[in-house]
Formats: sequence, structure tokens, C-alpha cells
Amino acid sequence: MARPHPHRPRLIARHRIPEFRMNPTTQSTSSNFHQAELDKFAALANRWWDADGPQKPLHALNPVRLAYVSARQELAGARVLDVGCGGGLLSESMARLGAQVTAIDLAPELVKVARLHSLESGVQVDYRVQSVEDLAAEQPGSFDAVTCMEMLEHVPDPTAIIRACASLLKPGGKLFLSTLNRTPAAFALAVVGAEYIARLLPKGTHHYEDFIKPAELAAWLRGADLQLQDVSGMLYEPWRNRARLSSRTEVNYLAYAVRP
Repeated sequence: MARPHPHRPRLIARHRIPEFRMNPTTQSTSSNFHQAELDKFAALANRWWDADGPQKPLHALNPVRLAYVSARQELAGARVLDVGCGGGLLSESMARLGAQVTAIDLAPELVKVARLHSLESGVQVDYRVQSVEDLAAEQPGSFDAVTCMEMLEHVPDPTAIIRACASLLKPGGKLFLSTLNRTPAAFALAVVGAEYIARLLPKGTHHYEDFIKPAELAAWLRGADLQLQDVSGMLYEPWRNRARLSSRTEVNYLAYAVRP
């Protein structure tokens, strides 16, 4: 999908930051992942569950993500798939509320950490190193809910992820997503501020050109025969290390859709 060039914001010269531009080409791969992205997150695996480590903002976002899902989907007894589960923060949280959770990621190092933490916590989650496309071919129509958080902006073809997630849902099943809006505010806060000034995230965590506007996400959901139900902003307050839902969607946002 063609994306317009945003206005280039004025930035403080002394901070070394990535160029604010659009990538004119899309990487073509036989599998729907960037190896560099997998390697980047795999390098964080050993400290994934450290609430004061590199994933500190993710720990703050997780209660909000969980509340958003649990308010719209009864988790007790539900079959739930967590796509791009990373080290398992959301996966374990949903399992603690009674969900039967299958969690998948393409980074073996992250799945290993997730499994080890599951053994330590005693929370049962079925962790797998597997793509959502492969699982969709094996188990179509198997899940009451699918979550895919902070992943779409890291893959070459997010529409393929959405289609696979949709096919995994039972009729009436719900898909929950979170991602970053492609706005100057998101560039300023999620890239420049979080990675290069406050250093809340490792440099290179995000690529602005891969952020997704809510209107684009809505179109992709319609293309997968899903009905969008809600889009809500998610505001991270680094000075308090807390996050909350918001009516503002300029930076982080959550959404959910239903399979008819």
C-alpha cells in the first residue's frame, strides 16, 4: 500500500537519530519475517522478564493490553492464540485468568525464555516456534480469540499476518491487535524520545516507515472479512512507568475485530 511522505519534523541536532523518511521499497522474502528483527529481539531474550530492563515499557503496557482483552473476551476456558508472543508476558497473563493459551514466535531464543519462565511460574502455556501462517494451515477455525501485540510493524507483510489470524478464529472469534500509528507524534515519542533521548528502548527497536495508520489497519481487517469493533489509544507515561487507555491514537493504539 502506497504511503504518503510525512512532514519532516525539526529535531535537536546533538542527538544522533535515524532519518525521518519513507522506504520506497518493500523487502521481498520467502517467509514473512525480517531476520534482523528476529535477531534484534532475540538479543533481549535473557532480560525479557526484567521489569527494569530493556523491555521496561512493555511491562508497563502489558496490564493495559490484558485489561483491554479481558474486558471484551471471557478468558476463563477460552482457547486463545498469542501471535508474536516474545518472552510470554501477555501469554502468561491470559493463562492466569484461565485461558488455554497457545503462544507462537519465530525467535527460538524468546520461546526458550518463555518456556523456562512458564516452568518457574507454574503457569501452563503451549509455546511453539512456528509462524502464524503455518498454524493457520494446520488449525483453521480453532481459537476463540487471537492476540497479536506490537508485531505488525515488525514484519514485511502485515496483511498476511491478519489474514492468517482471521482464518484461525472460530465464527464469532475476536482478533486483538496493538501497533503504532504513523504520525509525527509517534516518530517524536516512540522513536526519537524513547530510543535516542530517554533511552527507554534499545536504538533501532522501531522503524517509522513500518508504523500503521488506523485507517490502513481497518482496510486490512475488512480485506480479511473481519468486522472492526473498536480502536483505542494506549498512552505510556514514562515518568510514572505506567500506561493507560486513551482517546488519543496518535502513538500507540489497540484495536479489536470480530469474525462474523
